Amino acid sequence: MIVLKAPQEKLLGALQAVSGIVERRHTLPILANVLMRKNGDSIEFTTSDLEIQVRTSASLGGDEGTLSTTVGSRKMIDILKSLPGDQIVSLTSSGTKLTLQAGKSRFTMQTLPADDFPLVNEAVDFGPSFGVPQKVLKSLIDQVHFAMAVHDIRYYLNGILFVAEGKTLTLVATDGHRLGLAQATLETEIPKQEVILPRKTVLELARLLNGTTDEPIEMRFAGNQAKFSFSGLEFVTKLVEGKFPDYNRVIPKNHKNAVILGRQPFLSSLQRAAILTSEKFKGVRVNLEPGALKIASSNAEQEEAKEELEIDYGGDTIEIGFNVTYLMDALNNIDHDMVKLELQDGNSSALITVPEQPGFKYVVMPMRI
Repeated sequence: MIVLKAPQEKLLGALQAVSGIVERRHTLPILANVLMRKNGDSIEFTTSDLEIQVRTSASLGGDEGTLSTTVGSRKMIDILKSLPGDQIVSLTSSGTKLTLQAGKSRFTMQTLPADDFPLVNEAVDFGPSFGVPQKVLKSLIDQVHFAMAVHDIRYYLNGILFVAEGKTLTLVATDGHRLGLAQATLETEIPKQEVILPRKTVLELARLLNGTTDEPIEMRFAGNQAKFSFSGLEFVTKLVEGKFPDYNRVIPKNHKNAVILGRQPFLSSLQRAAILTSEKFKGVRVNLEPGALKIASSNAEQEEAKEELEIDYGGDTIEIGFNVTYLMDALNNIDHDMVKLELQDGNSSALITVPEQPGFKYVVMPMRI
């Protein structure tokens, strides 16, 4: 049976859309596969890692009829990537094998039965659906995702808090040393929702969302699951259970010393100073004084770097230490020219905001140097 006959780029696009969640190593070999269900000339592609499931469908020609099978998704993608983009590829099924042909190239791959593919059990109690423009959600994720924890035993930090209420959508991420918050105002009112999306889900959404379109991503939440529909994809994920910290208590209020800086000059100075920090200890000293912001770093080999920026500032003289990576992460993910740095003293958290974007806040704890 000819399963499909279509341009290489069309098949590759459908497979790449669903295969981001497929791990290279699996305890269950079938999870390295993509489930293909053919019905007429339409094929549905589904992948799963037992906690996230992504599905899309495409019209790819081939014989009429139905077929369900699974085949290695990475192998298929690697084969398709190696072929010219305008080439017509065909996929033929015979017994437990699938044969992919393109021009004079021919690849025969082993399949595993579709019935053995573990689909995610979808919740039955999803709440009402609401939509957000894809570019809005992608922008919010981009502004805070770097502050998520990685493999923290406080599992509720390994993801992003997603709060929708009224016309405000808020995303918050923290690893206990820094916190990123981004807000957007929506056109329609949303029922109150508060969930924690897992880290892997967040990174996959950031990859798949189109940052230039107003087309909506439709969302629905259940007790322990979220469902997203956008760009022909259906994305179901488990949620992180647990209580996210009260982020409002962490955000400093009324810091008395503030300076507005050019984002790029500040970032470039930090990047240069970071070269001479030690591998384990990424500390830099920041000195804020009238007219100047000084950055200094040193390492175990007694090497040191010093940077100075001229600034319009007349407040207190403050010396404070930071993990330079935490500062650079924030500045790298802000797309405005100017940032505002607010400080109280050398022992209190710093607040970075963007004058043109009131919904963004980034808090970073000081470190002893």
